[in-house]
Amino acid sequence: MFENIFKKQKIERGVYEYFKSFSAYSPAFTSFEGGVYEMELTRAIIHSFATHCAKLKPEINGSAYKHLEKVLQFKPNPYMDTYKFLYRIATILSVNNNAIIVPLYESDGETIAGYYPICPSRTEIVQHDNKPYMRYTFANGQCAAMELDRVGIMTQFQYKDDFFGEDNQALNPTLQLIHTQNEGIIEGVKNSANIRFMARLAQTFKDKTIEEERKRFVDSNLSSDNKGGVMLFDAKYAEVKQISSQPFIVNRPQMELIQENAFNYFGTNINILQNNYTEEQWGAYYEGKVEPFAIQLSIVQSNMTYTPRELACKNEIIYTTNKLQYASNQTKLNVSTQLFDRALLNRDGVMDIWNMAHVEGGEKYYIRKEYAEVNKLHEKGEDLSATKNTGAGISQPAKPDPVGERQQEDGK
Repeated sequence: MFENIFKKQKIERGVYEYFKSFSAYSPAFTSFEGGVYEMELTRAIIHSFATHCAKLKPEINGSAYKHLEKVLQFKPNPYMDTYKFLYRIATILSVNNNAIIVPLYESDGETIAGYYPICPSRTEIVQHDNKPYMRYTFANGQCAAMELDRVGIMTQFQYKDDFFGEDNQALNPTLQLIHTQNEGIIEGVKNSANIRFMARLAQTFKDKTIEEERKRFVDSNLSSDNKGGVMLFDAKYAEVKQISSQPFIVNRPQMELIQENAFNYFGTNINILQNNYTEEQWGAYYEGKVEPFAIQLSIVQSNMTYTPRELACKNEIIYTTNKLQYASNQTKLNVSTQLFDRALLNRDGVMDIWNMAHVEGGEKYYIRKEYAEVNKLHEKGEDLSATKNTGAGISQPAKPDPVGERQQEDGK
């Protein structure tokens, strides 16, 4: 995989010097080795976000690299399909606050053939011959580099560093609380179920004798051999008391407070996490989390793919959300009717809203009244005012009669 992705981009360590940036920090970041993805709650939050992001549909506007549209829609690289590609980018971004996307090239080394999201253990911005490069070091010790303008960098929580986002140290107190909470539940359940009876010996015994007597007492009275359920003991015991075992329950408000801290950090809520959201809740989550991801990914991939001239000619990679629609049937019906009648949606677009297969001729647009193809509204010789419920055009007001107008003027 390393050879196929980077090909001739391998370099030796120490060949380059660090790139000089404005900030006092070295332009480098190291993958977080903590428990962000190891905790059940935070992993569920990241999984929910990545799952929704994976439903985005990549499209290409413009003629440049148009062949990449199908590549992006089905298999951006030889090792993963589009769903896995988007899912992994969203996951890496959530865990590391940085996601690196590298282009895959044809044999000529210039024509882009696909994209791959990498997850190195260390990433640095270095320079050689006054040209910035991004150098990656992977967990197995392999190292590679690529020109910075060819690489896509997605970030969040970017503040001190000129290129990369901050780490997740701000989440450490919440992660520690989650860990302590889980440990407390386990230990509390163990302790509450261990000791059931307490007995005080009436005399003084050696330690060995006490151990033997405890075993004898348990075997005689608390084992399954005691069929009658009656406990008997002699004068060696001053008193025997039963300890009522109560299950250990974590304080619910404290548990909710810990969860709320994680929800606030990742910008989600329990309804999104459990797929129990309403239209309004989904709309807020989409605009706050999924849409910013789609916009940033579109900009990053467009910049790493096209030249400034190609971008000026409106070539771009965009991620649409037709597969992210969540609405009631009534809302879907209203959107389908209103936008279709105004030629803002074609039939295929309506089919996408209802998750149905496209139909023949579904790419055509129609407009009322009654219905006509948009590209036939201004054809020469077509008398649109004469159409009568045939679905062939739009009624237009008749042309004024100049003779009748003069007669009206003379009679005034």
